[in-house]
Amino acid sequence: MNLLRLTARHGRLMLIAGLAVGFALPGVAQAMKPALPPLVACLVFVSALRIGMRAALGNLRQARRGLWTALLFQLALPLALLAGLGLAGLAGTTVAAVVILATAAPSISGSPAFTVMLGRDPAPAMRLLILGTAVLPLTVLPVFWLMPGFGSPGAIILSALRLTVVIGVATAAGFALRRRFFPDPASETVQALDGLAALTLAVMVVALMSAIGPLLHSDPAALVGWLALALAVNFGAQIAARLAGASVAASVIAGNRNIALFLVALPATVTDPLLVFIGCYQVPMYLTPILMQRYYGQAHA
Repeated sequence: MNLLRLTARHGRLMLIAGLAVGFALPGVAQAMKPALPPLVACLVFVSALRIGMRAALGNLRQARRGLWTALLFQLALPLALLAGLGLAGLAGTTVAAVVILATAAPSISGSPAFTVMLGRDPAPAMRLLILGTAVLPLTVLPVFWLMPGFGSPGAIILSALRLTVVIGVATAAGFALRRRFFPDPASETVQALDGLAALTLAVMVVALMSAIGPLLHSDPAALVGWLALALAVNFGAQIAARLAGASVAASVIAGNRNIALFLVALPATVTDPLLVFIGCYQVPMYLTPILMQRYYGQAHA
């Protein structure tokens, strides 16, 4: 318990350590890839256990606002970008593909943990994670019908439904355990859960960096280009959302999306460069609690 509380206090350093291991040990990163699905489920479970059902779901007004935010992020934004890229003659490019995928995806499973590291209430992030994943089978259809070369919409929907089931089961289990054993947990317990979430995130990022190591040795200039794009997409979306009046939780989610979801259903011509972008995308994602702390300001009392 004390070790987990110590991990919570140094959660940002854990994320940096995970990134460093992913970069330096590509063999380890490759070997850990099969562990990603259970790690995602574990992180969602821990977040639900930490937050509790009442705080996560909120009232009807909060749920309605969360649903509109999810539709704005996952449907209106990628369609607007698709139209703009089409007018610019870039709709069929690889860069356009990864940008559209990054904006069409739901929240990453770690968004509540990131919000905690920024000193904010994780409940709105958990609410957006649940709602965004639930509506993904509907929001992804128009985007993929309009985007050339994105494969079978049916395969994407099946993948989205699988993710919905995983997040739904893990969330329900976390809520049930919280309600049964500690409906009003002590601060030490909450800190331990925050430490467990930080540890899970650090392990996850190692597995997600599996495509970075080989490219670093074979074509470092290309890696720099993909990294610059990932930084622009992630931090640009967060800053734009915050300037538009979004909450800290919504702004974090605006830039941090579960783009890896699409790997299981897209053709190889799309996924090959996507793997590199996903690896680069982990850098701004896992540095969000560190680099964006000053931008978002100090947490409210």
